[in-house]
Amino acid sequence: MKAMWHARTALMFAVMTGLLVVIGMAVGYYFGNMWIGMWVMLAISIAMNLFSLFGSKKMALAANKVHLVTEAEEPRLYGIVKNLAGKAGLPMPEVGISEVPMPNAFATGRSPKDAAVVATRPILNLLTDEELEGVMAHELSHVKNRDILVMSAASTLASLVAFVTRMGVYSALFSGNNRNGGGILIMILINLTVPLAASLVQLGVSRNREFLADESGGRLTGRPMALASALNKLETGCSAPSNNYSSDSYECIWISSPHGLKKLSGFANLFRTHPTTEARIEKLRELDRELNGTYRQY
Repeated sequence: MKAMWHARTALMFAVMTGLLVVIGMAVGYYFGNMWIGMWVMLAISIAMNLFSLFGSKKMALAANKVHLVTEAEEPRLYGIVKNLAGKAGLPMPEVGISEVPMPNAFATGRSPKDAAVVATRPILNLLTDEELEGVMAHELSHVKNRDILVMSAASTLASLVAFVTRMGVYSALFSGNNRNGGGILIMILINLTVPLAASLVQLGVSRNREFLADESGGRLTGRPMALASALNKLETGCSAPSNNYSSDSYECIWISSPHGLKKLSGFANLFRTHPTTEARIEKLRELDRELNGTYRQY
């Protein structure tokens, strides 16, 4: 299954790159040189990706009220992460506790050598040791699969698409040389549709990497259904009225959607940051049957 998830991610990035090239060429053509437009787009894309890559960890930790802990301070969590990192062949990441009042976890950092895994205080009280191990295995799989890098790039590219198309419309509207009303209408149409397509690709990458981390984490522990049980508990906890999470720009980094997952259907499902819990558990059941011949309840 891993090859399938990697192939899907590569396809989504190909689509995103295609959108950027087309937009750059279209804006450049509109103002006289499509190749200059393409190269300017490429330069801006690289600059924004570098900024996102090197600043994302610090911003994520600060925005979600994380303090880093030692093994003496949090022996249970630290010990689980240390054991899993050894099994996965990863450097020991930094371990953090978030004081956000919901049961959840995330990983951040641009590479395995610069990674941090974070659990909220409520998740430590909610999950059994095996369930917490499943969650931390999922987060370490994000680190090993370099999903933080992938998602930073996807988010930056989607933001760049929205910015450039908006600037193209403004330039077309206020250019003194513009006499082509049809051109303005085309630019407005691009501004309304292309950023939406880019956002859908970004969300598709996010859901795809969650499935991949579920599978990788399940293989690491050998107990996929412990993670399935944890996901059920986390969805219920994140849906509680007491959860007032407001940092929506970081919604996609958590293992479970901070707002719970309302039942949606059809086209609305494309706007999820996370796959449905039911879909994730079904994939974990399939993995458990592969690994153990059946699946166990937790």
